[in-house]
Amino acid sequence: MGQQFSELSDKHIKFIGKQKLFFVGTATADSKVNVSPKGMNSFKVINNNTIAWLNVTGSGNETAAHVQVQPRMTIMFAAFEGKPMILRLYGSASVVHYNSDSWDELYQLFPPLPGARQIFTLSIELVQTSCGMSVPFFDYVSEREQLSDWANNKGEDGIKAYWKEKNQSSLDGIATNILEKTNS
Repeated sequence: MGQQFSELSDKHIKFIGKQKLFFVGTATADSKVNVSPKGMNSFKVINNNTIAWLNVTGSGNETAAHVQVQPRMTIMFAAFEGKPMILRLYGSASVVHYNSDSWDELYQLFPPLPGARQIFTLSIELVQTSCGMSVPFFDYVSEREQLSDWANNKGEDGIKAYWKEKNQSSLDGIATNILEKTNS
């Protein structure tokens, strides 16, 4: 049965550390709901009430647009092997772009990833677990390298050109501010 907690426990943190995949959900009051799968060793627990995840360049940039208008975010993990469990983190998120003043401090928490564009932090307001008994078993085989290869082939200038062309607004026309210098 589901349980609710005000912060991450050591058990939750250990569970998160074993996961290869997580899902991020965001929306504004008027936008489409966005749910994105994430991986690539891009998730870090900072403390029992704060996490950060490194976001790499992709075809869209919905999460950045949404968070700057409505900072609510849900992150979900599901056990695909071992004991069943679903773990959701609810909270208030902020985005730190690659050109933000606090980028270097946060970026050092992660292994370098080609095409890194933002770091999201989440101040956790609620942790919820549920059984996950209907989630099927899947075997982890390996990471996909296509996105990293694509970013490496584009190079830094090519990535920035891609951001300018494809990552400046959400599907609903909300600005992502990816190219703006910020003090966050």
